[in-house]
Amino acid sequence: MTSSQAPQSPTAKVGAVDLSRAGAALWLAGTVFLALVIIYFVGIDQGATSVFGSDTHVHEFVHDARHLLGFPCH
Repeated sequence: MTSSQAPQSPTAKVGAVDLSRAGAALWLAGTVFLALVIIYFVGIDQGATSVFGSDTHVHEFVHDARHLLGFPCH
């Protein structure tokens, strides 16, 4: 190989991104659902409103995140 020749690299085939309305709506719905689940576990899940009961201690697992995000819990 001489200095005037550029090194050849394999061409990567990248699939097209689905930008249709149905695809966007599906991604939006999934993102909203995931955000609501995270907000529930970090901000709301404790005591009588707990989905898993009081013995799983989800509240204690996310306790510091609750205070960091401004959710009161005491």
